[in-house]
Amino acid sequence: MGKAAKLQSQCAGKGGAIHFDDLHPCYSNHEARVEADRCYFCYDAPCMNACPTSIDIPLFIRQISTDNPKGAAKTIFEQNIMGGICARVCPTETLCEEACVRNDAEEKPVKIGHLQRFATDFFMDNVAAHPYERAASTGKKIAIVGAGPAGLACAHALSKEGHDVTVFEAREKSGGLNEYGIAAYKAVDDFAQKEVNFILDLGGISIENGKTLGRDMTLEDLSNSYDAVFLGMGLGGVQSLGLVGEEHPRVIDAARYIEDLRQASAKEELPQAKSVLVIGGGMTAVDVAIQSKLLGAEQVTIAYRRGQEQMNASSYEQELAQTHGVQISTWLQPKTILSDGDQLEGMVFNKTKLDGGKLVATDDEVTLSADLIFKAIGQNFITEPVTIDMALELESDRIKVDGNCKTNAKNIWAGGDCVAGGEDLTVASVEDGKIAAKNIHEFLSA
Repeated sequence: MGKAAKLQSQCAGKGGAIHFDDLHPCYSNHEARVEADRCYFCYDAPCMNACPTSIDIPLFIRQISTDNPKGAAKTIFEQNIMGGICARVCPTETLCEEACVRNDAEEKPVKIGHLQRFATDFFMDNVAAHPYERAASTGKKIAIVGAGPAGLACAHALSKEGHDVTVFEAREKSGGLNEYGIAAYKAVDDFAQKEVNFILDLGGISIENGKTLGRDMTLEDLSNSYDAVFLGMGLGGVQSLGLVGEEHPRVIDAARYIEDLRQASAKEELPQAKSVLVIGGGMTAVDVAIQSKLLGAEQVTIAYRRGQEQMNASSYEQELAQTHGVQISTWLQPKTILSDGDQLEGMVFNKTKLDGGKLVATDDEVTLSADLIFKAIGQNFITEPVTIDMALELESDRIKVDGNCKTNAKNIWAGGDCVAGGEDLTVASVEDGKIAAKNIHEFLSA
């Protein structure tokens, strides 16, 4: 049975209920040892240089090869306390694994992401004690807005130094995109919450859920009440196609659908269709397209305005979509949404091309039928909560920060997707949280 057919069969549970099993189940001990033995343990390893959090990859793989997964996990956590989720969702194929020298020898890198998951899962499943202890209390208080990867990484690093951290999270659950934005087949068994609890086991961190900046408190309030503030609230706005009829109930925001799918107790109750059209070219587009196929859609098409090589989704993600039977149609720009009352019929596109390096729409049109359309064209940052009272400096409609993730305000830092240049990667957000925490600690210790 092929991977797509296998996943499709795993999607349907007892009594017609829908669930998703792991895309890549965790290695067994034997599988991990065999794969670890493929590593050359390079000096000045290129895979380590390619990791945004600078995990000592050769060291943790050597520790696995010598039957020390606990030590391997500690090596990972030293640089990335969220190494468990990153092992599941990080695009290793374009980062550490793309840099692996095994590619030159046999065009097959060491499966670093799989090995990282093996080690971190072993630790979280088998070791009761947290890998770190807090330093003596400093009496300093830090407020963090957002319990996503950047906020949690920052909170953990600051708590290790003995500071007291309060995290304000707008949603009812913590975890950010790890909880609400990851495809259901990539993070199963409530792993995001398991990792949140693992981080909180350090102590010194409290999370207040259901608290929104701008509604329940202001940035000025936090700045005055706490010794330092870190903003890691991600992106809350949704990009628009700008088309008439976009408000049709069968034209749905892909990120919101993924969120609803992850949180739904009865997934079969979510909107489903025989023919699905996904607008966009990133990982969210791929995620919602694959999940649509797993939910039973007969025809799923991703429509992107440029060529396939320009898609933000990696070549691996694109191949994964095509393996599941998703069609990728390129050089198409949305023009008109077709509907008849409550019945969605599809979309008309203009074909596009490059003219002097600039993307332009031609007069040629293509019509694709669909009874459900997903918008996966990105999100934007809602600036009002950070500009009304404190007037944080912005760049490209996101928070402007320096190399230490410091804003223009005296005691406010920011990181993750809400800052200018944010990379929309969990691992990059974790690194921002680490960088900010280091600079905040230096600021508080001066």
